[in-house]
Amino acid sequence: MTQLLYYQDPEQLNFSAAVTRVDGQRVALSATAFYPEGGGQNADVGRLSWSGGEAQVTDTQKNKASGELWHTLSGAVPGVGDEVQGEVDAAHRWRTMQRHSGEHLLAQAFFRLNPAFAVAAVGMRSAECTLDLQGQPAETDVRAAETLLRETLGRRRLKLRTVEVPEAELERYPLRRSTKITGTVRLVIFEDEHGFFDVSACGGVHVPWAAMAGPVTVLRTERIKGGLTRVVFMAGEEAGERLSSSYQAGRTLAATFSAGPDDLTARVEALRRTAQDQALQLAEAQRVLLTNEIAAAPAEPFGDVRLRQLDVKDAALLPTALSVTPPGEVLLVTAPGGRVGIGSTFSVHAGEVLRSALGVAGGKGGGKPEAAQGQTPDVDGFAAAVRAALSERQVSA
Repeated sequence: MTQLLYYQDPEQLNFSAAVTRVDGQRVALSATAFYPEGGGQNADVGRLSWSGGEAQVTDTQKNKASGELWHTLSGAVPGVGDEVQGEVDAAHRWRTMQRHSGEHLLAQAFFRLNPAFAVAAVGMRSAECTLDLQGQPAETDVRAAETLLRETLGRRRLKLRTVEVPEAELERYPLRRSTKITGTVRLVIFEDEHGFFDVSACGGVHVPWAAMAGPVTVLRTERIKGGLTRVVFMAGEEAGERLSSSYQAGRTLAATFSAGPDDLTARVEALRRTAQDQALQLAEAQRVLLTNEIAAAPAEPFGDVRLRQLDVKDAALLPTALSVTPPGEVLLVTAPGGRVGIGSTFSVHAGEVLRSALGVAGGKGGGKPEAAQGQTPDVDGFAAAVRAALSERQVSA
């Protein structure tokens, strides 16, 4: 079994040990400060060196059956019995601890708002971490939890304490989540002179003071399967870097409007309203223009119905053109890319005519009695088939 130095002294990142086993690119050591992957937390990485060689540690995994920790190496591999010096990547470990502590603290903030917001799953594999919560918290709950935690970290000196207690004594501690662990249970506790803030059964490594996990900021939420709400958050230095870069981006954008960051939302909203108004004006202008172009097109009589044909230069205008089909007429519209449409304000079923013509010219499409759209490789053949269909209707009438 490997001696777990990261529990004895979480701040110890350098150590010496002997190689006990070798399996390809993996080695087991008599002792290690490398934390293995588990509980939603990434494994430590770093470096091993020995007389005559060194290698990068790219992964650390624990064999639960034997208690050994296997270190995956990139490059040379030491032999069994070799003395090695290990060095855990300090920056990687620190951010991992901030993420994990941030997860505990934010989960507790949600729990204090409403015990129904219980944690179903967690993820801390990247800078954007996740809490999957039950109870369907609303946006107001999310902001309230974020505020509660921010105020707590600012006002209380919550210190980390880890203890191992027998399963029978767990009732003495206000665990946020029940645990399936039996026997001796390791508890991670953040507390101060006023009492517990969070108590969780956990095998991970954490920052020594809760404030060191801050800031903890929620980026967004999304509904996922099982009726859960996924809360995406960042913690510690990674959150600070994201907030800083977002502020700088906002300040740069605001400067283009000759405004400050605090005025950016109002400026963007004003632009959005202006763009919306202009879009409505453009749509109306297009309707007027298309109405005039249709009126100028020759009307071909087919018994009691008249057909007009319009060629538009932009396929996006096809639905608008169909919507202004003259009263009592049928409109044939063609557009780039073989797009075609039939509009009808008469007793002619646009969808049936379109499908009939596509059956002759080839292509796919469909629609309702008043408007139908499709696409064909033979636009001229389609137009001829539409006229043929109207002629047959005239004869049958």
